[in-house]
Amino acid sequence: MADLNVPNRTFYNGDNLDFLRALNSESVNLIATDPPFNKNVDAFRGKGGASFKDRWRWNEDVHEEWVDQIKDNWPAVSHAIDFARATQGDDDMAAFMAWLSIRLIEMHRVLALDGSIYLHLDHTAHAYVKVLMDAIFGRDNFRNEIVWGYRTQGVAMRWWPRKHDTLLFYSKGREWTFHPVKERQIYNKPFRHTQRDDKGNWYVDTYLRDVWDHDDTRPTISQSKERTGYPTQKPLALYERIIEASSNEKDVVLDPFAGCATTPIAAERLGRHWVGVDISPEALEQVRERMLQTPLDADAPINAIACTLAHNHESSACNNLPERTDEDDTLPTPTLRLRIQRPREAWERLTHSQIRGHLTEAQTVAGMVVCAGCGRRLESPFMELDHIQPKSEGGVDNITNRIMLCAPCNGYKSDRLTLRGLRDRNKKEKWMHDTSDAEIAQTRARDKAENVRQQMTQDS
Repeated sequence: MADLNVPNRTFYNGDNLDFLRALNSESVNLIATDPPFNKNVDAFRGKGGASFKDRWRWNEDVHEEWVDQIKDNWPAVSHAIDFARATQGDDDMAAFMAWLSIRLIEMHRVLALDGSIYLHLDHTAHAYVKVLMDAIFGRDNFRNEIVWGYRTQGVAMRWWPRKHDTLLFYSKGREWTFHPVKERQIYNKPFRHTQRDDKGNWYVDTYLRDVWDHDDTRPTISQSKERTGYPTQKPLALYERIIEASSNEKDVVLDPFAGCATTPIAAERLGRHWVGVDISPEALEQVRERMLQTPLDADAPINAIACTLAHNHESSACNNLPERTDEDDTLPTPTLRLRIQRPREAWERLTHSQIRGHLTEAQTVAGMVVCAGCGRRLESPFMELDHIQPKSEGGVDNITNRIMLCAPCNGYKSDRLTLRGLRDRNKKEKWMHDTSDAEIAQTRARDKAENVRQQMTQDS
């Protein structure tokens, strides 16, 4: 496990994606977080100005860079988002999934190999996000779907009242920390296994199941001593249970959607190290106020980091993010090691749609696009962008390593084959239509890429 590159009790006030990307890989033991639920409202507001947005629009909230990264490196995630776009349109669910998935990908990276994550949701997006989690963490690493039931005001006359949330529990790999938790069942009369408590009640202690609905994890209603006024506050007991079960003392607990700091406070009370992130300016004050009521070493105050924007020609980014230090040959997962990136040239920053436009033009003959894998000529919508050299073998994402393939060729090639390997397979399987046309298409694409590179270099 890599060392965490921020101090214990760090709270970052800003976009959690920026901060997650700045954390060392495999440096966190547990993520316990309560993200927005996609309730399709502009903001939730509570006491003291606490608020957050929970409405998502593709053109406003989804960056093209995210979509490109997902398509290149997480095709199963891309398919899940495409399904949401096909069934519900660009806005709402698909935009929410794209926004959340790019952050879940970073959460997966920062988790230790024996780490785990609890993602708190409700019925609004639970089914869609479960597919995302399967795609990112792996279906085999799904551990539990915990139902947190509660009894609050409000009824429904046309359906069963919706009185539960869901917590999706995944591990990073085949090993993970878990300490079983017991609950006390009270009975009206004794039987073979019962015992008697100090109040004379008959009881049995049993291992807690994955439905939590009748104990001290009930919601923090307005009369609760814990209540801070944060609109979606969760009870400390709920997150203490999660943290106690799935981490050890001094393990690192991360909450990228910290809100009113329930996870950091619960971690502090249980002797864990913690890192919290929230975009709301009021969140840091919530942490400070609640920490005053929690044991805290006098010489270990909160390490508060506020995002200060630094603008450059590419984007706006925070200039006071932590520096990654995980360049280490001993890391068990080489692909997660820090890669010091040089500034990218303009031609290296072309988007998927821009690259697709250039290569479609290059590979078009008589109004049809020639597949560089099999030589078939098809209309543009049936062609897909792929890598010549797979990412798994060090292939880059820029236009010099891209090619247009028909959907069957692209599907078989995946991230396993080079373009040459694809053609060899097509010949063997008798899928090759015209080897000469396929090779000519690649040559034309390569020439186009070089012309674009040279032209954009001169212009800059």
